[in-house]
Amino acid sequence: MGACGRSDKGDSPRVTPATDDTVSAARFEWFRYSGNDPAFEAAGDLSTGYLNPVLAGFYPDPSVTRAGDDYYLVTSTFGYFPGIPVMHSRDLVNWEQVGNVIDRSGMLDFDGLGLSRGVFAPTIEFHDGTFYVGNTCVDCGGNFIVTTKDPAGPWSDPIWLPEVGGIDPSLFFDEDGKVYAINNDAPPEEARYEGHRAIWIREVDPKTFQSISEPVVLIDGGVHPEEKPIWIEGPHIYRIGDWYYLSAAEGGTAVDHSQVVLRSKTVTGPYVAYDGNPILTQRDQPEDRADPITSVGHADLVQDGAGQWWATFLGVRPYEDDFYNTGRETFLLPVDWSTGWPVILPKGELVPHFVSERPSAAQAEAPPVPLTGNFDYVEEFDADRLPFSWMTLRVPTSQWWTLKDGDLRLEPRPVDIGAGAQPSFWGRRQQHQNATAETSLIFTPETAGEEAGLAVLQNDDYFYAMGIVRNEAGGLAIKLRRKAGPDDPVEGEQVAAQTIALTPGRPIQLRITARGDVYDFAYRLDGDSDWITLADGLDGKILSTHVAGGFVGAVFGLYAQAPGANP
Repeated sequence: MGACGRSDKGDSPRVTPATDDTVSAARFEWFRYSGNDPAFEAAGDLSTGYLNPVLAGFYPDPSVTRAGDDYYLVTSTFGYFPGIPVMHSRDLVNWEQVGNVIDRSGMLDFDGLGLSRGVFAPTIEFHDGTFYVGNTCVDCGGNFIVTTKDPAGPWSDPIWLPEVGGIDPSLFFDEDGKVYAINNDAPPEEARYEGHRAIWIREVDPKTFQSISEPVVLIDGGVHPEEKPIWIEGPHIYRIGDWYYLSAAEGGTAVDHSQVVLRSKTVTGPYVAYDGNPILTQRDQPEDRADPITSVGHADLVQDGAGQWWATFLGVRPYEDDFYNTGRETFLLPVDWSTGWPVILPKGELVPHFVSERPSAAQAEAPPVPLTGNFDYVEEFDADRLPFSWMTLRVPTSQWWTLKDGDLRLEPRPVDIGAGAQPSFWGRRQQHQNATAETSLIFTPETAGEEAGLAVLQNDDYFYAMGIVRNEAGGLAIKLRRKAGPDDPVEGEQVAAQTIALTPGRPIQLRITARGDVYDFAYRLDGDSDWITLADGLDGKILSTHVAGGFVGAVFGLYAQAPGANP
């Protein structure tokens, strides 16, 4: 099959050696993803401008740093593995994934965690030849630092920060050689309201990152404490001239999200807030605007080679009200310093889907796998490793997949994708409101309960799974399951099934189509020209953050499972 996008030849997670292929292994010959959103069609001249988001789909909480002429960016992945993608760019617009920070078993353990726990809001810094990522493993260890000389990896094992509580740690390297850790934590006195948090700073040892000073509060509550602002978080400090600028997100990650800034002549404060705060928000925009971008915030700043400053930040693209299945995405806007403060977006202005001004660097080549705009991508599984961008739920402790003869082969294991455990599942993000995922599968289940197919999943409790099974009469059938909440059975409920005339060794093609708030499911036998509808117009809102909760986005995935007790 042909397409404009091809596989990124990435490194798969490093775990134990692959197991031998089982007779009933599910063989996936290829996977195709295509997306087409109207908002991307109204673009201007891409030789002088660029599209927002620059990373479409589930790429939240971006943090960016510059190393010479190169830029590197990391985002959250929560309970997915490999964790914390590392993106590289020469122009801040065209990004290519070059690795993952959490890419081997033993670094972190997500067992027993919900899919929206795990690694939150990483920050990346480059200083004196070394890259540093600060992060929180929520419910699995707390705050830590990892380092490397090569952002493509490998990264060090976590260096834990037992004295740094809360979340969202970042590092600041001052000109005098001192290093500081900044983080969100509980306020110094009893919280006055739900969501009351504070930003803290402490000096840390430059080698061990352990605290060598008492922590100091920089912001208690937010820039207007009398208004009881919630969830001040994601702090960054920048030294520009004689000023230290402290920027943080405020208002929670939903539609009231915003970015604020303060400054001080000393790194530990006191900090004075900008009168024009927030420097970024969309909470003041009309709800009925066309093609809305909402919930913007959690920004990080970087300066390009010409001295222009830019901000990366998260936002979402709802298809209706606050319903979106693509998760929180990464956006880019220039920063205006004309007032002496870093204003990302003047009040009352909309975040644009097309930005007419590109960064100063020469336009980089398009990445091998597109990450924004409308595109078509095919993974043919002809490399010796899976692409960096493919993810599984939680951390594998054995290798239940192989790449052989142009196939991705998955071992059916007795773990359902709804079990809250680590199933045989590899997937990639849904990056468009209107998207299609297709695959070609060769699979002959030997016993009742074996199943393999194509799924679209938001978390353990909300998914659709379309798979090949052996029916009660001993023949083969294609079955569609839906799980729409924690009260549903682990495997969900059957919503459609059809008997099929599939001979052993003959491929079957599966297709899931997202159309905003509805999903369609179809199949065809290899060689047939017409798709057969298994079900269409099914409720897609169950895959939205608004319904399913948490912080992740929908993922299209390939899966295989065997009968047996789920953990």
